[in-house]
Amino acid sequence: MPVFCQHWWVDAVCANWDVAIAKKGDHIAGVWPYAIEKKVGVSLLRTPKLTPYLGPHVFFPANMKESNADAFEYETVTELLKQIPAAEVWNISTQPGFKQVGIMKANGLKSQVQQTFLIDLTQGEPTVFANMKESLRRNIRSAEKGMTIVNEPATIGGLYQFQKHTLNKKGALQAYTLQDMELLFHSCLEHNSGAIWAAKMDDKIQAIIWNVWDAERSYYFMGAQNPAEDNSKAKSLLLWHAIKEAIKRGNKIFDMEGSMDPGVERFFRSFGGQRELYMVVSKNESLVWKLKQLIRR
Repeated sequence: MPVFCQHWWVDAVCANWDVAIAKKGDHIAGVWPYAIEKKVGVSLLRTPKLTPYLGPHVFFPANMKESNADAFEYETVTELLKQIPAAEVWNISTQPGFKQVGIMKANGLKSQVQQTFLIDLTQGEPTVFANMKESLRRNIRSAEKGMTIVNEPATIGGLYQFQKHTLNKKGALQAYTLQDMELLFHSCLEHNSGAIWAAKMDDKIQAIIWNVWDAERSYYFMGAQNPAEDNSKAKSLLLWHAIKEAIKRGNKIFDMEGSMDPGVERFFRSFGGQRELYMVVSKNESLVWKLKQLIRR
C-alpha cells in the first residue's frame, strides 16, 4: 500500500480513524482509511494534516486483464463508499491516477483536479538525469562541487523553522506543529520509510528536504531553503540525491507531490517527470462550516 495509507502513518497524523474494507471472496479488493472528526458540531471527512493523499486504494489482481480493471475499481470503490460514515463536510485528496469521477458525483461529491509530476525510475539513473532540463543539470553539477549531503534527522527543527519563515513572508500559517512533524518522522524511521537530507556548505545548512517512500514510490514530502543562505542550487541537489536513493532502493516512481503554483510547477517540471492529475473530492452541507469559511476569507 502507499505509505500514506499505512496504519502507522494514519496513527501518527490522526487522533481518531477507521478504515473501510472491500472484499472479493476471501481476498481484500480495496481499503479506504479515513479520519473521523467533529468540530463545532460539524462532522468532517478530510485529508489529515501532513498527508498529501488518502482516499481509496484498490488491490488489482495480478493476472487481471486491462479491459476489466476499470469495472473492478468501480465495484470496489462503490463498496468502500457504502462503508464510509455520513459527514456534512468532505475534503479528501485521492491518489494520483484515481479517475472514478462518476462514483463521486453520484454520491453528492464535487471533484476538482490538482497536479503532480511523476518520474519513471525504471529508466535508470543515466536516463533520468538526461531527461532533466539542461540548466537544472548544470546547477546540480555545480552544487556537487561545493556541497555535501547528510542524512541528519536532528535537522527536522531547522526544516520547520525554514518553512515557517517562508510562510510568514506569504502571510500564511503552518497547518502543523514541530511536535506533529517529530511524531510522524519517528514513525517513518521505525518503519524504514523516511529520511531527512540536509545539504551543507562549509558546515552550514543550505537546504533540507524530507523524503518518504513505500515499496513502489518515493515522494518529495517537504523541503525548504535556509533563508540566511538562500542557495538556490541546494534544493535541486537534494532532490537529485533523493531520486538516486530511490533508484537504489528499487522504487519505480518518484512523486514530486506537485503544486499549482506556477514557479514551483516550473521547477518540478524541469526534472523531466510526467504530469499526473489527482482528484480532490469535496462537499459542504453545513451552514456553520460555510460561515466559518467566509470568515476566514
